Amino acid sequence: QVQLVVSGGGLVQAGGSLRLSCAASGRAIDSYAVGWFREPPGKEREFVGAIARSGVDTSYADFAKGRFTISRDNAKNTVDLQMTTLKPEDRALYSCAAKLSLNNGSVYMTSTSYDYWGLGIPVTVSS
Repeated sequence: QVQLVVSGGGLVQAGGSLRLSCAASGRAIDSYAVGWFREPPGKEREFVGAIARSGVDTSYADFAKGRFTISRDNAKNTVDLQMTTLKPEDRALYSCAAKLSLNNGSVYMTSTSYDYWGLGIPVTVSS
C-alpha cells in the first residue's frame, strides 16, 4: 500500500501563496488518482481538487478555481497543490488522499472514494 506525507503548510498573509506537497512512498504514485481535501476549523472536511493518473484531467471546488492548481510529478512520486491569492477563509487542515485507479483519466471528488490518506497539515492565512 502507499503511504502519503503532506508538507509545506504554515502561516501566510492574505493574498500570498503556499505550495503543499503530497509525497508517496511504498508504491509508485502513478497508479493512483490523488485528491486534496481540507477541514476548516469547526467545519466538515471538504473537497479542494483532484488529479487523475494522467496528470491532465483535474477537477476543482468552486472556491479553488482560478486560485489553486494541482500537478503531479510521477518521477518524484509527488502531487502538489499550489495555492495563490489566499484568503483568511482558506484556513484549514489540508490533506491529500490516493485511490488506486484503473482508469487513467478518472478524477474523484468524494472523500469516500479514497483508500489512503496523509495526515493533514495546518494552513493559516492572516488578514
